[in-house]
Amino acid sequence: MSTNHFSSTFTQARKRFKNAAHAAGATISSYQIDVESEQELAIDVAILGEEGAPTILISSGVHGVEGFFGSAVQCALLNQLNQVSARSNVRYVMIHSVNPFGFSQLRRFNEDNVDLNRNFLSNADHYNSAPDGYASLNGFLNPESPPSKFEPFKLKALWTIWRNGLQALKQSVAGGQYQYPKGLFFGGNRPCKSTRVIYDNCDAWIGSSEKIIHIDLHSGLGDYASYKLFLAEGAESKNLGWYTDAFGADCVEPLDQPEGTAYKATGPFGEWMQKHFTSREYRFVAAEFGTYDVIRVLGAIRAENRAHHYSDKTSSAYKNAKAELLECFCPSDASWRRQVTESGLKIIFQATQALGNLE
Repeated sequence: MSTNHFSSTFTQARKRFKNAAHAAGATISSYQIDVESEQELAIDVAILGEEGAPTILISSGVHGVEGFFGSAVQCALLNQLNQVSARSNVRYVMIHSVNPFGFSQLRRFNEDNVDLNRNFLSNADHYNSAPDGYASLNGFLNPESPPSKFEPFKLKALWTIWRNGLQALKQSVAGGQYQYPKGLFFGGNRPCKSTRVIYDNCDAWIGSSEKIIHIDLHSGLGDYASYKLFLAEGAESKNLGWYTDAFGADCVEPLDQPEGTAYKATGPFGEWMQKHFTSREYRFVAAEFGTYDVIRVLGAIRAENRAHHYSDKTSSAYKNAKAELLECFCPSDASWRRQVTESGLKIIFQATQALGNLE
């Protein structure tokens, strides 16, 4: 598997995606995100297949910088579909770069410092809380100063993990908070621009399809180059057997799995979509591909957030923080890139095969 589908900028990734979609015969809709920027920012949606056919929905870039990986998988799929002379009766819907600002600026968060995977809340009253423990960790997570290479971050992180436990710490830190606007994992105080694009257009994208499998592509959590499929459903769900049959029990992780890789987040995109289409057969997996250890990844997110808020854009601290964040969510290692592209296409193929068993 080639690594040629990986781009070096958002603009390049967007152009490649649109060109590949055109070549495959897809229809493309673009939704501008009105943000001051040196480049045009938009969510592009490519649709290939007949209205009403069982649908594979593939989304990328909810967490900005993770779009480099997600876009590569989408482009690789489009190139494959372009080479298939007689396609099966499947409709493909691809949402490219849900967070174009974060993608373009090498950020995990959007133009409002919002983690979009914490922004899909069903009730406006919910935009006002923080997990137990976040307040006590705020000083550690969100120093109001530029990042420093002399800070013993790893020692601080190990001490914090020892005091709190890794699983409890992950939940407190990354579950989503709505009280610290410049802090990590801020979920916003209202639906963001990208969120409203989803709200306003997802019905048209899905159309009349009654069977949908949604794969949301992510990176940065888990073992290097391996993957887990996180569900928005618990172990007691009647659908769990379907997921394990479709993708394999070893890679499927229910929402409430004890000591699991993931954590329970508030306001996730996929969970909202599944609830929105609750009257249909709608299955969702967050396909999470591992990179580096959790301390390094958290350190990269933390340093970039500090650089974004408190560093001069021309400084070495700013540039180094951006480069490290990109490495942590899309490693430059060619082997990693080949493996995750192959695995991404494998998951999509498995989903396509499993559409017939949705009932």
